[in-house]
Amino acid sequence: MCVRMGPSGARAAGGGRVAMSRELPGRPRITYLMRVLQQHYTRSIDAALRDAGFAGVRPGDAKALVFVPAEGIPVGELAARAGVRKQTMREAVEQLERAGYVERRPNPRDGRSRLVFLTRQGQAARPVARAAGDRAEAHWAQLTSPDEVESVRSGLLRLARAVDAASPQPPEARGGP
Repeated sequence: MCVRMGPSGARAAGGGRVAMSRELPGRPRITYLMRVLQQHYTRSIDAALRDAGFAGVRPGDAKALVFVPAEGIPVGELAARAGVRKQTMREAVEQLERAGYVERRPNPRDGRSRLVFLTRQGQAARPVARAAGDRAEAHWAQLTSPDEVESVRSGLLRLARAVDAASPQPPEARGGP
């Protein structure tokens, strides 16, 4: 059995579903559904940055902007905060550095590493990205309901915490290779 859903899975007037081009199995995998939402979220942020005149940010690279603290951060820690692989974050940081949104400076506590800092341009782009993310979630709440979106958030948070607690820590989290 396949379910035809609207672009966001929104209910149409009268309680039906809006048709869209994506055919979903009757019970799609959670990871697939999360990816669909992540793609919408990323497109929303990318469009907002582009519309605000922030060029040079590749789709998905804006995730780095929201996790950089004022005191700087190593790429590995930035990757952990964003929930992506270190190599993925390294590539995003390299692109954002070429575009003028971040800069890397020597780590004063560890001469072998460098810290990522936002430039003025990166600091200006961050609130645009955050506001776009907020609008994407508000849009989801309009399409379903605020309670439904919060229920999804709560359920995923419980699941993420349970998986995290039940999973062994990767070597980098233990400080080893």
